[in-house]
Amino acid sequence: MLSDIQARKAKPQEKPYKLADERGLYLLVNPNGGKLWRVDYRFAGKRKTLALGVYPDVSLSDARAKRDEARQLLAQGVDPCEQRKAVKSASAERAANSFEVIAREWLATKTAKSLPATVLRTTQRLENDLFPYIGNRPIAEIEAPELLEALNKTVERGVLHTAKRVLADAACVFRFAILTRRAKHNPAADLVGALPSDKVKHHSTIVEPKEVGELLRAVDGYTGLPAVRSALKLAPLVFLRPGELAGAEWGEFDLDAGEWRIPGERMKMDGRHIVPLSAQAVAILRDLHPLTGHQRYVFPHARNKGQHMSRETVRAALVRMGYGPSSETPMTAHGFRGMASTLLHEQGWPSDMIERQLAHSEKNKVKAAYNHAEHLLERRRMMQAWADYLDGLKAGAVVIPFLQKTG
Repeated sequence: MLSDIQARKAKPQEKPYKLADERGLYLLVNPNGGKLWRVDYRFAGKRKTLALGVYPDVSLSDARAKRDEARQLLAQGVDPCEQRKAVKSASAERAANSFEVIAREWLATKTAKSLPATVLRTTQRLENDLFPYIGNRPIAEIEAPELLEALNKTVERGVLHTAKRVLADAACVFRFAILTRRAKHNPAADLVGALPSDKVKHHSTIVEPKEVGELLRAVDGYTGLPAVRSALKLAPLVFLRPGELAGAEWGEFDLDAGEWRIPGERMKMDGRHIVPLSAQAVAILRDLHPLTGHQRYVFPHARNKGQHMSRETVRAALVRMGYGPSSETPMTAHGFRGMASTLLHEQGWPSDMIERQLAHSEKNKVKAAYNHAEHLLERRRMMQAWADYLDGLKAGAVVIPFLQKTG
């Protein structure tokens, strides 16, 4: 029998040679110094060799155990080499049909049909909320309880709306797997109604002037990343949707003209949108430009180079500031839109002008074109008046809303 000390001290020679153990096991010593465990056996009248690993990664005792496993297969009429090939093939098939592989195939088909921002958000949700938990699982083996367990991790983070979107994404991935014959059942369909119901039906917002002032002072005192702080300060001045703000690109801005022109493919309603920038908004952007102006995105992602910050970043910052769902004055990133709409209407600004600035869709195309072009000067005046109004609230002044004359 071979001993471990013999294996360890074996020196390479000009030609490969064997150090025999017993029952077909031996250590093959190559001229380059490599030491390989091998076992010879006969199956169906043919001599075969099974590789058992490299010494010393595989110890003598481990090699003997693997040899014994191979002999047990032989006793059952199974060829160890063919059995290993079958296992490798099955493992490769399982990997090729994993949830993540199929999800990325589905995302590739979605790219040609959806807005880039939509595809990016969907990809980020899957990467953050499903791939870490079920990404490497064969999609045909995933059952509803396993999917629900992964979704509940998102629910536990306090982002129920994201969990519901992730469930919808998963349903699409499973349907795609069924269509491509890699799965027979959609477990996401079994989870309809399984997630908690929304406690808040509308986006939380603050519309009391005193509370708005407190919020703005809290934003000024935010001590997080400069880009996040700038996004927080800009959000109430432009009242865009969170994703539209997060994806801002420097190439969309003309700070000298005080305009932000957002291309249609980045807008929810798929139409170009012009945001007149108040002097306060321009100042925020000019202060940020030395930090991120050399990059594509105004608000770059803190870790993922080449990407913009998540649409959830402003909401998360508000939560850290004490404006989470359970606070006395909850506020969401989307809530800045409700704040502006409510207070601007109270101040008497024309509804169609406010709706245009909110980038709400207009079914009447003629009226939409008029609002887009003719109201730009008036919207510019409204946005500056709004910024000045917010400055007054932030300073703690008693600001009384009054009717604005736009004629």
